Amino acid sequence: MKRAILSVLLLTLFIAGCRDVPYEEATGWTSLFNGSDLSGWDTYLGPPHDGIEIPDSLTRFEEEAMGLNYDPMQVFTVVEEGGAPAIRISGQIWGGISTADDFQDYHLKLEFKWGQKRWPPRDKAKRDSGVLYHAVGPHAAGGAFWMRSHELQVQEGDCGDYWGVAGAIADIPATVTLDSSYRYHTGAPMRTFSPYNETGRHCIKYPDTEKPTGEWNTLELFCHGDTSVHLVNGVRNMVLFNLRQSGNGETFSPLAEGKIQIQSEGAEVFYRNIRIRPLEQIPENYLKQQD
Repeated sequence: MKRAILSVLLLTLFIAGCRDVPYEEATGWTSLFNGSDLSGWDTYLGPPHDGIEIPDSLTRFEEEAMGLNYDPMQVFTVVEEGGAPAIRISGQIWGGISTADDFQDYHLKLEFKWGQKRWPPRDKAKRDSGVLYHAVGPHAAGGAFWMRSHELQVQEGDCGDYWGVAGAIADIPATVTLDSSYRYHTGAPMRTFSPYNETGRHCIKYPDTEKPTGEWNTLELFCHGDTSVHLVNGVRNMVLFNLRQSGNGETFSPLAEGKIQIQSEGAEVFYRNIRIRPLEQIPENYLKQQD
């Protein structure tokens, strides 16, 4: 009987060794959300879009439309969702909630789920948000709402895409699609995603592992040096290299550390279990150049 048990154990270990073993889960995590309030975060709201009704009592909001840590419409609140605390972002006014601290060389993990409400000018469009990382500079650099940053896209059907915000630039292996967009693909030619060249600043993820609207999704971000990796529900769908920035397309500098900012962009969305830990190196199985 002991020999049979040993054989089963050895077989189990062999099978496990043939898989891509997930990066160790157990240790070193720091929670960025305490479950009760927004301590450790700053809020920023830009001007309200046409079609958003502002209560008469909030005349100051109209006079001081763009502001740090001024949220009279309660765009960012802590609620209970699915039996656990979560940050609710209403999406009614565009802006973001950002960490007070800067981070570099880290593994970030969080969960999100879409709500029901949508607001102009995206009331009939895909629900949209985003996790911005290495966010630096003024809050209104990107479209009057966000900081210069790299974006792990959070949008219905597009989770894991890359957008460069306000001068952020990345090199990504990508193929050209039938509609002349660019899609991430390991082993493809390296292309520069930048607002200063014809490639543009958007790269589509691959593969698509997003869950249906209304279900919780898990996002992960590995950042080390000038490289980052996007994961959606445990599956890598993009590796980015040579992360950098430019304000004019001529002078470049690294963009490999900064704040983490979560967007409010026209749709109700919930975030929970937001945690981070230091990273000495990105696990090799997420960097290998094969699918």
